[in-house]
Amino acid sequence: MNDLNALITYLKQNFKPHPWHGIPLQAETKPYFNVFIEIVPTDTVKYELDKLSGYLSIDRPQKFSNIVPSLYGFMPRTYCDKKVAAFASEKTGLKDLIGDGDPLDICVLTERPITHGDLLLQAKPIGGLRMIDQGEVDDKIIAVLKDDPIYGHLNDIEECPPKVLARIKHYFLTYKDIPDEGERLIKITGVYNHKEAQHVIDLASQDYQLAFPRSF
Repeated sequence: MNDLNALITYLKQNFKPHPWHGIPLQAETKPYFNVFIEIVPTDTVKYELDKLSGYLSIDRPQKFSNIVPSLYGFMPRTYCDKKVAAFASEKTGLKDLIGDGDPLDICVLTERPITHGDLLLQAKPIGGLRMIDQGEVDDKIIAVLKDDPIYGHLNDIEECPPKVLARIKHYFLTYKDIPDEGERLIKITGVYNHKEAQHVIDLASQDYQLAFPRSF
């Protein structure tokens, strides 16, 4: 065990941790969580974590005028699988839902311009969007940046300015739309509060532990 602890210490001190597997979910102080940001509102390219290497990769150029209205990334050591999907089924009444097989997505509100992704921050969840993408559960947690002078005091989604929330919903309902190519396949079935967001995070953490039991 001492040798294993020494190895872990050596790796932490000498190698960059994987943003998904190597960063703890819970920040040092509650109610904040660690968040890895992939894209920011000024990006015209959608970046996404390469799960194997831990580096950001180009997923696709943004084809249309949709621009992500907040900082956007994921919560480390979370995974949307059976437990997250079962909870969404319970809440929506929809059957045969599955998790999307990705870390739990999160939007972080801040009034400060942050010009690039590939960074870590601490954020406080205030709620979330229950999103279904072609039968896959793809929830979006809504959070506020720690110590943000405008949004940092918010504790629940009810306190979020309605137009800000509407902008986030509009983005996710339209960001995959292609003109003249049929019915929209993404649905937001509900908006939930801080308490439910915490439950979704807990379920995604449990799904992660089941999928990656030997991660440290």
